[in-house]
Amino acid sequence: MPAMTKKAWTICLAGFIVGASIGYFYRPPGLFIGQLPFDVVITRGGNLKGLDQMYLDVAKTSFNYLLIGGIAGAILGAVAGRTMTKTDSKKTN
Repeated sequence: MPAMTKKAWTICLAGFIVGASIGYFYRPPGLFIGQLPFDVVITRGGNLKGLDQMYLDVAKTSFNYLLIGGIAGAILGAVAGRTMTKTDSKKTN
């Protein structure tokens, strides 16, 4: 099994960023306030105080959307990167 090239890793990282962004934008809204801010999502609601703690489950779910989107994007990016570098190496041979 050949190793991934720098170009393939770059495409994988770009896929992670795009996937995480899509997951972040499609996160579920909280009751009465809409979607939670990024700092609440990234800490999984760890910085919520007082009555805002009722949004803890929404914050955890939003973080999971972000993480799953990033992982799916990285996998798709890795597959695309490997395919692109494989076709590049076949052209040079």
